[in-house]
Amino acid sequence: MKKFTPRVPVEQAIATSPCIGNCCLDDEDICLGCQRHINEITGWHSADATERRAILNRCEKRFALRSGQKYQF
Repeated sequence: MKKFTPRVPVEQAIATSPCIGNCCLDDEDICLGCQRHINEITGWHSADATERRAILNRCEKRFALRSGQKYQF
């Protein structure tokens, strides 16, 4: 089972951004590159570390759902 891993280390993604420069929103306003919703993208810089981790967890779940993989909580 392939696990979602940001192209940058998690700690670095929390400090900066999980953006991988492949920005393209789907019909639900989810970026196909980093798997963040547009609201998560625009709110990233004002989010604290706890919320950023929550965003990354949601990204992992979205990746698993899109790739047909079973998500493990």
